Amino acid sequence: MEHPASAIARDLAGQAERLCRRYLSNGRREGNYWQVGDVRNTPGRSLYVRLRDSPDGTGRAGKWTDAESGEHGDLLDIIRASTLTGTLGEALAEARRFLSLPESSVSASMKVARDASACSPGAARRLMAMCKSIAGTQVETYLRGRGIAPLPGLDALHFHPRCWYRRSIDDRGDVPCAMPAMIAAVTDIAGNVTGAHRTWLTPDGSGKAPVAYPRRAMGHLLGNGVRFGIAAPVMAAGEGIESTLSLYAAVPTLPAIAALSSAHLAALEFPPMLRRLYVARERDPAGRKAFAALASRARKCGVYVRPLDSELGDLNADLGAFGLEAVRTRLLAQILPEDRP
Repeated sequence: MEHPASAIARDLAGQAERLCRRYLSNGRREGNYWQVGDVRNTPGRSLYVRLRDSPDGTGRAGKWTDAESGEHGDLLDIIRASTLTGTLGEALAEARRFLSLPESSVSASMKVARDASACSPGAARRLMAMCKSIAGTQVETYLRGRGIAPLPGLDALHFHPRCWYRRSIDDRGDVPCAMPAMIAAVTDIAGNVTGAHRTWLTPDGSGKAPVAYPRRAMGHLLGNGVRFGIAAPVMAAGEGIESTLSLYAAVPTLPAIAALSSAHLAALEFPPMLRRLYVARERDPAGRKAFAALASRARKCGVYVRPLDSELGDLNADLGAFGLEAVRTRLLAQILPEDRP
């Protein structure tokens, strides 16, 4: 049975331009797109929302992408960003008001979703409590397929055998409502769980699940990250989990933080003992901009930032193409002598 949130998102897509004019009022229409700075209605042109389905059916109305952060989603996510709590329940209630749906039409499952506060840190902690170790699971299989063998310090990663997946309007065909998933704990500098990142996997763990959005995050992410190893005066950071794990696997003496996106990398909070930070710098414009913003902030905090550049798109691409030893050699050549193992 279709989840109420999916039905609401589909109805919102039919009124995409009217929704953008209300919730993204600082933007403007450009052809078949509405452009604005981000989902919080910041002036700019980074985020663009498709207003109508494309003739060939490949682009769906209501789908949005933020070119700077790499985030994407549907119109329900835009409404959620405008609410006070940022929960799915409040977003659904606001969406129903926008669509002029009567209160009596709220189904029991929608009420459950509202009460669950599905995007809060508390929901992330409840999800973590339902997980187990990744040892011997599809998560280990998935990471091995990405060139990352089991190693110490991966306590932030967990396995959920049947993690719920909210179908998107961009999903085609039959999509399971639950699939195995790699769950990564997002924590602040004090070690408190503030969110969770989900990567849905195929049943055998051979890759990401064949769905429109196999990665989704929940909770409070800005400034926080997925941490590997124990905080120290010299650390490393990157955007994606796999890319950061590739760095950590090659140089395990460097504790590492995955910020989950370029925008979140630029806003990463620095542990109080940090003095030097190596950053896996992505090759795209968003990655370059994030590195520059992070380095500028770091200088004001007395933290010295150095880039670690990959040969291909990111360090995990390098790992798959050239192998662990080649990646280690390339990274060590960019690391100061006193920080090498």
